[in-house]
Amino acid sequence: MLKKVIVHTKRSIKFIALFMISTFLIIGLVTFLYKPTYAVFIDGEQVGYTENKSKLQYEINQYVENGEGDNTNIAFVQVTSLPEYKMCLLKKDVTSNDEEIFNKVKDQGVAYYRYYAILENQEEKLYVSNFEEAEKVVNSLKEKKSTNVDNISIVEKYETELKELVSSDDAIAKLYVEPPKPVVVANNKSTINKYAATGSVNTATTTSTGKVNLGISLIRPISGTITSRFGAGSSIRRSSHTGLDIATSRGTPIAAAASGTVTFSGYKGSYGNMLVISHGNGIQTYYAHCDALYVSAGTQVSQGQKIAAVGSTGNSTGPHLHLEIRVNGVAYNPQNYLY
Repeated sequence: MLKKVIVHTKRSIKFIALFMISTFLIIGLVTFLYKPTYAVFIDGEQVGYTENKSKLQYEINQYVENGEGDNTNIAFVQVTSLPEYKMCLLKKDVTSNDEEIFNKVKDQGVAYYRYYAILENQEEKLYVSNFEEAEKVVNSLKEKKSTNVDNISIVEKYETELKELVSSDDAIAKLYVEPPKPVVVANNKSTINKYAATGSVNTATTTSTGKVNLGISLIRPISGTITSRFGAGSSIRRSSHTGLDIATSRGTPIAAAASGTVTFSGYKGSYGNMLVISHGNGIQTYYAHCDALYVSAGTQVSQGQKIAAVGSTGNSTGPHLHLEIRVNGVAYNPQNYLY
């Protein structure tokens, strides 16, 4: 019995040894004739082989993220199908074709450019390369007190075609509108002063019929007769009324409805001579069509302080105060709070 076990064991050892030798020979032969590589597929179609999957995919990723060449305005490249890889053994005399695969990926790539449009009254006027230049344009127009600065805005654009870009200096020169100088004009044997504007103001016709809690108490700037209510239409204006008109005699003192900081003072188109007081938390009061303005932008005023005089400047048919109450730029009905 022991003899049989010994014989069986010897046979097993020989078999294992022969198996291992055969395996090593096969592996050696395969290694000699073949090399491990990756078959590359795009949309299910084999397009070639690569020995270095990581390097090829890194180059493709760089192309997708940054595009090709030195154009810094390329935001990204959209590629419809990225390669898929499958491990395989390839004869050593067969070469990989990484460059050809990369070119196939580029053939289907669509570059998207990032740039910044500068808008005036929501219309695209000029294009600059980056946000820093766009911001420089807006800040310079503010410093120069360009009369259109309140209508200037910036929009980030992503397009497949790059617009003609200009420098920030060229954009400033093309967009700048010199503020009108104070003039005196005749009007019914009297004079109307147009005050030079200081500060900035939002005159958008955004309104709300709701009521919000202002968190402050207001007093009536003047006493008089209400001649046009909030939201009313008129033949002398293009949109619905953004404020409340209170008629009284020319020269009547106008009091600040609440304390705050004057953020605009001067002539503003259809508003005529106007003051804007900011009361904090986005709350502002507007006083328009004034005959005289007593404070400039940056002045701190207290509630009840005389800030202007009633007039009929701008788009006006007679002496009255046009009063607006705005919260974060939205005009609300003053009669929800006064009168």
